[in-house]
Amino acid sequence: MLSLDRMRILHAIAANGSLNGAAEALHVTSSAVSQQLSKLEREVGQALVERNGRGVRLTEAAQILVEHTGQIISLVQQAEAALESHRGEISGTLELASFASGARGLVTPALDMLAHEHPKLRVRLREMEPDDSIPAVARGDSDMALAVDWEGSPIRLPKSMVKAPIMLDVADVALPAGHPLAHRDLLELDEVVGEPWISWGTGSICHDWLQGVLRARGAEPTIAHSVDEHQTKLAMIAAGLGAAVIPRLGLGPVPDGVRLVPVQPALTRQVFAFWRHDAARRPAVTAAVRTLRATAAANG
Repeated sequence: MLSLDRMRILHAIAANGSLNGAAEALHVTSSAVSQQLSKLEREVGQALVERNGRGVRLTEAAQILVEHTGQIISLVQQAEAALESHRGEISGTLELASFASGARGLVTPALDMLAHEHPKLRVRLREMEPDDSIPAVARGDSDMALAVDWEGSPIRLPKSMVKAPIMLDVADVALPAGHPLAHRDLLELDEVVGEPWISWGTGSICHDWLQGVLRARGAEPTIAHSVDEHQTKLAMIAAGLGAAVIPRLGLGPVPDGVRLVPVQPALTRQVFAFWRHDAARRPAVTAAVRTLRATAAANG
């Protein structure tokens, strides 16, 4: 009989493209993944992977097995959700992924509330951007995740997933304190489109959104720097190195040399949670969504 645990390892190899990637996703050693893969190959009597540069390529037999493994994992998750719903008890472990500012400004206080209200529930947070959290939820490594839809630039989720809005986050334009427009209480976005911008990492959802917003105002963006961490951006702005869009969620301390100015039209993003259809009945998911919304409302 095939081992489901070993089938999960093959499923992780398929999702991550390498044995090392699967080991990292499963929080085990690469040698453990290799050993379990060898045992699975002996069980099926066929080779399951072939070397492909630094990664591996699945054989036809492996692809068949991975497809069935995904269906089995989905059925197991549905069974777990049904049992939890039947018990009516909010307990067990919930693997939650979140983008950085959401983890800092929303998830952290929500975890404290969840611990007090549901002491039998253990929530494990992993900081993760949507490019990684969407496949993590799809393959079952995370039970649910938080992401953002910037105004006019929604994230596409697989049809196998459900999403729910949590809060609306507003972003300001951060300028050096000595900038001629820094004293204003409100700016027109057109007034700053020509600034040198400190954007997010090239190729990220937020970076693409910023470029789209600026181009929609008739300006080709000047991207002076690409930085993911907001505190680094603020330090660079204080040094006079450019302007940046800074969301209010999870902002933290603002240096003296930086002025945050609201703009119109407002720059907004919808924070939402998402999870697989087969986990929709889990009381833990429902409790997490309810608590995240309550936390957002309390801190709004």
